[in-house]
Amino acid sequence: MAIYPTVFVIYLGRLRPAATAGHRGVAIAATMVMACLLWNLLGAKAVGAGSILLSVLMLSPFLLITLYAFFRHLTLGATPPAQGSFLTGILVAMWNYMGWDNASTVANEVDNPQKTYPRVMLLTLAAIFLSYVVPVLAVWHLHVQTEIWSTGSWASIASMVVGPWLGFALVAAAMISEFGTFNSLVMSYSRLPVAMAEDGHLPKIFTLKLKNGAPWVAIIVLGIAWTASLGLPFDKLIMLDILLYGASLVLEFLALIMLRIREPQLIRPFRVPGGMFGAIAVGVGPTALLAVALVKNRGEQLDLWRLGSVSQLDFGLVLMALGVVYYFVAGRSSTISSERESPTI
Repeated sequence: MAIYPTVFVIYLGRLRPAATAGHRGVAIAATMVMACLLWNLLGAKAVGAGSILLSVLMLSPFLLITLYAFFRHLTLGATPPAQGSFLTGILVAMWNYMGWDNASTVANEVDNPQKTYPRVMLLTLAAIFLSYVVPVLAVWHLHVQTEIWSTGSWASIASMVVGPWLGFALVAAAMISEFGTFNSLVMSYSRLPVAMAEDGHLPKIFTLKLKNGAPWVAIIVLGIAWTASLGLPFDKLIMLDILLYGASLVLEFLALIMLRIREPQLIRPFRVPGGMFGAIAVGVGPTALLAVALVKNRGEQLDLWRLGSVSQLDFGLVLMALGVVYYFVAGRSSTISSERESPTI
């Protein structure tokens, strides 16, 4: 979650470098986190309506640069052979297409999710593909040099292709995108501690909600944790995100396979076709990409302030191991508590 405020600050730095210098960048990122927490306290409906508006504002400059690039004959230098890390490109592409299971946590706040979710997911997949591929093809048509492409480079390209005003607008749109994505994910992730608390794996205080359904305790506690993660560089956050999220995704695929084996006739509102082999097939690709992420993280180092430099892979594995240990400890504690509360027969 710290990725989105971090990229927000990166884009802001392209507009006003002095505004994000030093610790001011972290302060701005923390302010963004606070704003999204307050927005989420208004409820899921407010977040959903705001996401639609933010999406329209975000896509508008990309529509302009796409139309201008396709219909203008301009060459911005011959394109040299592509350089850089192919594995990093794969990881960023994975990150761009992740997050489909995030919608599941708010299913009980959505009207008719069995019909709404599949339809919206297909539309969203098409929208994601078009919003990434079409602008890139349009700019590629102008033979933009590959060294121009970097984190936040769309603003520079927009300024060269159309003018400085569109570069400014595109940076603002990128900031809106990061803000909107973070705001939506606060809604999704804040429902997880509620479910864990209901199952006895977290204190019952996390089940407290406002009248509009917003789990205010979970929102505040998670906001504190995300703020504590600010300050790490973008590439480190991306790799940790792929590692941790990818591992949880593999567990979801394993659960799907085990349910197909143990309960093949279980009635499901959403069903992957192909029986057990279909369940295995859908998990092969993501698992392979997770292996790529592990290879990429193997030699990367992470600076943890006073703790010094540690292996990024080791750090991610320790986080996952702590989660497993806590799960069993909390599960045992909840079982003991339930036994004590049950009446003696």
